[in-house]
Amino acid sequence: MSDKISFFENVYEVVRLIPRGRVSSYGAIANYLGAKGSARMVGWAMNNAHQYGNVPAHRVVNRNGLLSGRHHFNPPEAMQEQLEKEGIEVKNNQVVNFELVFWNPSTELL
Repeated sequence: MSDKISFFENVYEVVRLIPRGRVSSYGAIANYLGAKGSARMVGWAMNNAHQYGNVPAHRVVNRNGLLSGRHHFNPPEAMQEQLEKEGIEVKNNQVVNFELVFWNPSTELL
């Protein structure tokens, strides 16, 4: 259990570094943490992040820019609203110009 907790804390540390107006993906965060193939576990961490006020979980989307975690926001539209407040355009639950706003911790945190 403690390994899972420390993995979640590591995820939160990376997510806190995503700048306003940028998004990252579950897989990119997992890869950065040396846990390639653990995108789903990053998703679980994001689902758990709502109990903390300082983890911008709305900035983490799937590898195609879809707001796949929106159902864990209350209401589900809150994820899109938070992204739009930061200047990210979203249409049909997907980040527009995903490649331009994508933040990859493996290259950004060198």
